[in-house]
Amino acid sequence: MSPDELQQYLHDHIPLSRAMQIAVENISPESVVLSAPLPPNINHRNTLFGGSASAVAILAAWSLLHTRLNGEGIASRMVIQRNTMSYDLPIDGACTAVSFLADSDEWPRFLRMLQRKGKARIAVRAELHFNGQAAGRLEGEFVALGCKQTS
Repeated sequence: MSPDELQQYLHDHIPLSRAMQIAVENISPESVVLSAPLPPNINHRNTLFGGSASAVAILAAWSLLHTRLNGEGIASRMVIQRNTMSYDLPIDGACTAVSFLADSDEWPRFLRMLQRKGKARIAVRAELHFNGQAAGRLEGEFVALGCKQTS
């Protein structure tokens, strides 16, 4: 899946991503990088609204799982089960969210469970970056439901 394809998918299926003007900057097996400009996500203090910060981090984490499962030829419904967000610095400009698996060794177990039981959960993290610094962190647990081979 290319960055343009993922961006179009997000904008078509998660309308909030279009309203936030989320852009897909990079996709690799280890991470997905999304960016969010300040103007559509601004709060009364002229910084990034906390809900927008959380949303871009969740979208980055969800996108990592979506692209990895797509790459494995697996279609499933994926939802976030729980998350914790830490806000470390005010963000008064465009930011990026970089997602990664909390434990990359868990991926094979996650796939086996999904294929065997039709349900699996995995932890994903995302860091918000602004002006070369980590400005926030998400820790989330996602659940994949159903498992159909697409190829």
